[in-house]
Amino acid sequence: MRDTENPVRLGAGDMLKLKRWNSPTVYNGWEAITRRDRLEGLWNRDEAQDFTPSLGIMVGRAVTVTIAPADPSGPRELSDAWDQWYEHVASIEGPKIIVMRDLGSPPGLGSFWGEVSANTHRALGCVGTIVDGAVRDIDEMTNAGFKALARRLCVGHLYAWPLSWGGEVEVFGVRIAEGTLIHADKHGFIGIPPEDEAPLLAAVRAMDEAECDTIIPAGRFGANQDAGAVLSKRRAATAAYHALAGKVGQGEW
Repeated sequence: MRDTENPVRLGAGDMLKLKRWNSPTVYNGWEAITRRDRLEGLWNRDEAQDFTPSLGIMVGRAVTVTIAPADPSGPRELSDAWDQWYEHVASIEGPKIIVMRDLGSPPGLGSFWGEVSANTHRALGCVGTIVDGAVRDIDEMTNAGFKALARRLCVGHLYAWPLSWGGEVEVFGVRIAEGTLIHADKHGFIGIPPEDEAPLLAAVRAMDEAECDTIIPAGRFGANQDAGAVLSKRRAATAAYHALAGKVGQGEW
């Protein structure tokens, strides 16, 4: 029986293991073991563009924050916000991903992110950001090893300023709470509900192996065979795959 009130959370070592697979594969594992409807998953509904694809996959816990680059009141009214924000980030165990809501309309007029912010947050244990707005200094951010998923690029920072943090934010059409386990790559991102963390790694591994043992070779190695033979192999492989996937959903891997 899964403990939904006090769920087991994955540590840094298991997060490193999750980096062995892309986000679609992690989704497959999550889908096999979750009790939620798949439409309730914490994956981005809107397109999130990966501006640092060479950095591959990032996995970490969400640290949430809001900004409003077109509003000059932040710097005037929250003069010590940066120090407070950095202290908040430092207080959370890594690896961390900054999940940022841009409250501007339209979002992305200015960027919180650039060479300075990327290096500072990297030093505080952050591996990247998912920002529902803009980023800049992409070459320098890549050099810092700081991954960035965003809507667009921009030139200036305007009044990008940490306004509020630690709560739930909506980014790319999905609401993400601070502390949520995030897996992201060039496809987008998926957050893992706390109750689904403990069985996730084994489920991802089992679903990937099930595909490799059944439906992938049935389709990939069908060259020079007639269509009837290919379809016959596919039907047998699909049945074998569903049998294996059913065991994953029942926790029998």
